[in-house]
Amino acid sequence: MKVAGLGFKRDVDVAALREVLAATGCADGLAAIATIGDKAETAALRLLARELGVPIKAVPADALVGIATCTQSELIKTTFGTGSIAEAAALVAAGRGARLISTRTVSRDRTATAAVAEGDGE
Repeated sequence: MKVAGLGFKRDVDVAALREVLAATGCADGLAAIATIGDKAETAALRLLARELGVPIKAVPADALVGIATCTQSELIKTTFGTGSIAEAAALVAAGRGARLISTRTVSRDRTATAAVAEGDGE
């Protein structure tokens, strides 16, 4: 199961999400997109999911704590207990045995990040 994890600012637009997902080079064949739970209903994310024909997996913030990530944002680490929302959400949502196939990529306008993981989906 291939899952894209997305981190983003509340005012993100769908163009930034499309851009950053495309920049991962792994957008084809996604089974789902994932983000931190309180942002799962964001309009731009819902539009992207609808365009891709995939569900949104809302990952509770406490499930991200302690998830080891390849990239590190000190602000995210202090606030959420993990180095990257995008990487951690992708890993959690992809299930057991998940591994990153694309580390965190940042949109040009710096409003969105994306990472992609593969796992068994459970």
